Amino acid sequence: MSSIDTQIAASTELIEPSVLKNGKTYYIESYGCQMNVSDSEIVASVLNKNGFSPIQEYEQADIIFLNTCSIREKAEQTVRNRIKQFNQLKKKKKGLMIGVLGCMAERLKTKLLEEEKLVDLVAGPDVYRDLPNMISEVEGGQKAVNVLLSRDETYADISPIRLSSNGVTAFVSIMRGCDNMCSFCVVPFTRGRERSRSTESILEEVKMLVADGFKEVTLLGQNVDSYRWSEDPKMKGLKLIENKYAPDVVNFSRLLEKVAQVHPQLRVRFSTSHPKDMTDDVLEIMVKYPNICNYIHLPLQSGSSSCLERMNRTYDRDWYLDRIEAIKRIIPNCAISADIIAGFCGETEEEHLDTLSMMEYVKYGTSYMYYYSERPGTLAAKRYVDDVPEETKKRRLQEIVDLQNKHSLERNQEQIGKRQIVLIEWTAKKSKEQLLGRTDSNKKVIVDKGNLNLGDYIEVEIVDCNSNTLFGNVIRKISSEEAIILS
Repeated sequence: MSSIDTQIAASTELIEPSVLKNGKTYYIESYGCQMNVSDSEIVASVLNKNGFSPIQEYEQADIIFLNTCSIREKAEQTVRNRIKQFNQLKKKKKGLMIGVLGCMAERLKTKLLEEEKLVDLVAGPDVYRDLPNMISEVEGGQKAVNVLLSRDETYADISPIRLSSNGVTAFVSIMRGCDNMCSFCVVPFTRGRERSRSTESILEEVKMLVADGFKEVTLLGQNVDSYRWSEDPKMKGLKLIENKYAPDVVNFSRLLEKVAQVHPQLRVRFSTSHPKDMTDDVLEIMVKYPNICNYIHLPLQSGSSSCLERMNRTYDRDWYLDRIEAIKRIIPNCAISADIIAGFCGETEEEHLDTLSMMEYVKYGTSYMYYYSERPGTLAAKRYVDDVPEETKKRRLQEIVDLQNKHSLERNQEQIGKRQIVLIEWTAKKSKEQLLGRTDSNKKVIVDKGNLNLGDYIEVEIVDCNSNTLFGNVIRKISSEEAIILS
């Protein structure tokens, strides 16, 4: 048995610090993207090192943090409702502190403190090292706010604490911020400019995860394909030179290769890619290393070139199709998912049909689908009128959802009767007697628990499905080595 098959920590209990310096407890809720989940793990590391203790029940916490998302109005409203709920508890629990972290904190800044007066602390995504000082300010009777954005990677030297970890899978942040300025998106304003983390610090974190028994890592970034690192500051932002990268610049394909080489039985995923930056060399590295999963999340947003232009996506329909064709050519069995927005400013019925036709062509395994929600401060809010009626947005979104459900079901039905390799990750939500795992292509599979444990690789026969999930009968347990070979 290889080292990666050992030391699987199946517990979902939070890690307690070895010495409590102040006895204060904290609770964190994360909203939005995987980056926020990763950031919450950074927050936990900072707080634990300063004597705070994580707790799973918010009613018992001294400090409640909400790590927030501003990508859509609905996400912000969800957080606002949760803050109001926590304030009801605050009326009963003297000294309870409420803090808002992340993108919503940066976007709304002092509004949350001064106008609504529902929170005590507001911290942007780049200032989590300052949280202990901010907490002290609040304890001294002051409100605390710090939303400064950095031009450098802020947390490269911090080892995240895996909150509610399954001991099997982990996120590894490789970069922060975004330079793309899509007209609908607040990320460049809430997370700042793009900056990559040092290659060495990424590899060290991955090696530590392997030593701790983790079997899969997901490399995270707003746009992983634009990752670029060099020890020479002048070379960090270097782009293509005669279609080749300078030898001492690590681009994403080189980083992906280095991570895959850390351990041959470590499954490697990444998210999110940008169609304008995904090059064939990334696809070729995926083929070269069997432990890199055959799954790519490639946001579409719209199938219409004219709509993509208004979105400032910097690619058109033909460019996106070229990337799809490259994936199919180089990795024929690669699963693809997408993000899709319905009802963007000025979207015509013809442009909406272009999106549906793109979906019909690609037949994504899954998609993340939303109707457009104007975000204050974005380019779209400044340049365009949000002129698609809400009922039209909802109708178009429903058509997109219905088509995606149809494709997802068809993709899953193709797997019935076939054998798949599955890494067991969680207990199933509906029954403690069942477990949930994922295939190499990111399909969720439910199996009966039997004598299986989290972290086991199994070979299963798919016997049933719905549009979201496969159901399988366990054939046998297998080693990590065999699993990677067979996937």
